[in-house]
Amino acid sequence: NHLGNNDGENLSAPLQFRSKEVSKSNVVDDMVQSNPVLYTPGEEPDHCVVIKYVPYVGDSKRALDEYTSELMLGGTNTLVLHNTCEDSLLAAPIMLDLALLTELCQRVSFCTDMDPEPQTFHPVLSLLSFLFKAPLVPPGSPVVNALFRQRSCIENILRCTPASRACVGLPPQNHMLLEHKMERPGPSLKRVGPVAATYPVLNKKGPVPAATNGCTGDANGHLQEEPPMPTT
Repeated sequence: NHLGNNDGENLSAPLQFRSKEVSKSNVVDDMVQSNPVLYTPGEEPDHCVVIKYVPYVGDSKRALDEYTSELMLGGTNTLVLHNTCEDSLLAAPIMLDLALLTELCQRVSFCTDMDPEPQTFHPVLSLLSFLFKAPLVPPGSPVVNALFRQRSCIENILRCTPASRACVGLPPQNHMLLEHKMERPGPSLKRVGPVAATYPVLNKKGPVPAATNGCTGDANGHLQEEPPMPTT
């Protein structure tokens, strides 16, 4: 990405960029883990995220993406995309959706067979993950980065929750994970932590240390070994 606004300037600092790199790379990790036919456990594609501050382009972000897939007989196929977009104008509707969806969730209550007392959603509203790059979930809940699953969660909760006039009371389809969004978890709920690779990651070049972006060299033009981020 080439970006010239305030966001791009902030991301030109190595520590600031690292947080963005992790959030973008986690989406790839989630996709890989949900496709065991294409990738064996511990295997992932080579992946690198680069964001550069270019003041001249201003808010008109240039996004360049390149995807390479393997063909039979050792061949490869590469798809290259170039997108120019107004960064802030694209973010403004997301902010409106955040406010609207948050307000709606405050008016929804539900109960379960094990806990007939009506309750609301957990204060950490993971339902909003679809609108963020780095999802925040209640402790012990699974972290879902895949965009399709995040959107499907919103659609299915709106389908099956009749407590609000905006919800239609239809049966859910999938990807709700409602048991991880309750204010009071059910007594039989088994807490599951986020999936994280703790084993060496394999790629075509052989074993490499596990990393969020599948790369072992420099990241975004900076060394990956950076000083720890200060805490406040």
